[in-house]
Amino acid sequence: MNSTANQLQQSLSPVVTGLGYELLGMEWLNQGKHSLLRIYIDQENGIGIEDCERVSHQLSALLDVEDLIPGHYRLEVSSPGLDRPLFTLEQVQRYVGEQAKVKCHGAIQGQKKFIGTIVTVSLENEEVGLRLQDGELVTIPWNMIAKANLRASI
Repeated sequence: MNSTANQLQQSLSPVVTGLGYELLGMEWLNQGKHSLLRIYIDQENGIGIEDCERVSHQLSALLDVEDLIPGHYRLEVSSPGLDRPLFTLEQVQRYVGEQAKVKCHGAIQGQKKFIGTIVTVSLENEEVGLRLQDGELVTIPWNMIAKANLRASI
């Protein structure tokens, strides 16, 4: 996460946690006048539309007063959904044994996309071990992961 996103998350997190939710992470899609700040929240009992509205209202007020994002943007507050995004190694660690989709910044063992079961998470070495569908174990450094999501099993 870059320093601006880190600063933004530090400013928004106390508001979200103060409302009784966990701030899982955020995505910033910079598209000029159509930029989007997507905030993912969660809580033990799940997230409904009312929860998203409540958090959105509070964050909008803070963002407007503090002017944390210059220019035009749209704020979207979302539940993690079925394909839950994983923003930190600690979040990945919660789902050891689950299926995940991982997209990397560059190629690892000749590929950039992996689907497999999360089998290991090393906070010390900052890496994730996935058991691929063919049984192969691949270890991916956290700094190489562009995007990680749980794989919905429906």
